[in-house]
Amino acid sequence: MSVVRCVTGDMAAAAVGTVMFHEHLLFNFVPPGTDTRSAVPITPENRWQIDYLSNANPTNARQDDPAVAAAELAAFRADGGGLIVDQSVIGIGRDPAGLVSASQASGVAVVAATGTYTARYLPPELREAGVDDLAALFLTEIQDGIDNTGIRAGLIGEIGISWPPEPVEERALQAAAIAQQQTGVAISVHPGRSPAACTRILDVLQDAGADLTRVVLCHMDRTHPDGTGIAALLARGAVIEWDFFGIEQSHYWMDETELPTDLQRLRLIRDFAARGHWAQIVISQDICTRTRMTRWGGHGYGHVLRNLPALMARLEFPAGLIEALQRTTPLRLLTLKETPA
Repeated sequence: MSVVRCVTGDMAAAAVGTVMFHEHLLFNFVPPGTDTRSAVPITPENRWQIDYLSNANPTNARQDDPAVAAAELAAFRADGGGLIVDQSVIGIGRDPAGLVSASQASGVAVVAATGTYTARYLPPELREAGVDDLAALFLTEIQDGIDNTGIRAGLIGEIGISWPPEPVEERALQAAAIAQQQTGVAISVHPGRSPAACTRILDVLQDAGADLTRVVLCHMDRTHPDGTGIAALLARGAVIEWDFFGIEQSHYWMDETELPTDLQRLRLIRDFAARGHWAQIVISQDICTRTRMTRWGGHGYGHVLRNLPALMARLEFPAGLIEALQRTTPLRLLTLKETPA
């Protein structure tokens, strides 16, 4: 039976509805060592400015309440959502037990992830870990459970990569390739902020034996914002992801990269799909701040389902492409070919 590995147990792939492939329900993106005295509560008066600067406010960069996650999932379900992949990995506040609680309370399926974030977020012992040790860790979390909870991961990543990559980050990519070879689980990668980053990532993964057709390169919105360079990644078989849907401002808050709008993202997707790449594109919102959640006045996890259909209709998206983006391709990546536990 084809299954998707959810936090509440393996689920028949045929029973899964609409998927948001890259989100964060429970997270902590506050860099270690940050002076949190700059943190201020989010209010209606300051919410827009905090959102504009994204995770500059430590309060905004952390959400660790399963009850809040459950309410957000319930809103996602009301918009027609069926499953969310939480790509919070080691270093950014991953909470598998909290994900179980939120999933059960909301009735929305959730997939947890194994993997490591960028080097600056990792504890010292992991920054020194070798490829074999990291591979063993990823395999344990897929096959047996995360942190001895019995809650198993259904995705590797988002593996965090800086630019230039830190040695431990490339070791994590090599370990991910090993774990993928033994389990078939897909790999998701957060690339460094350089147009050259994705090519380097694919080179490391390919040399380590990864199946590039089950590798997702995240954040096309800020890594290749006008689409230049993406064709070469698709030619190698990789899956590319636009996951900043709902972020519509002039530039990326961490540098001066000009960001596309939702309509511009969809135009790029339509054009790459027209070249035959329907099955190599996924979309999501990558919510990783409070101000993008409905609790704090944001668009929430259902934005793609609620607001993009009108834009897709304006661009004359074929129905099959919409189905591929929201269900078929994410499920191909999440499906495991094994007997459910």
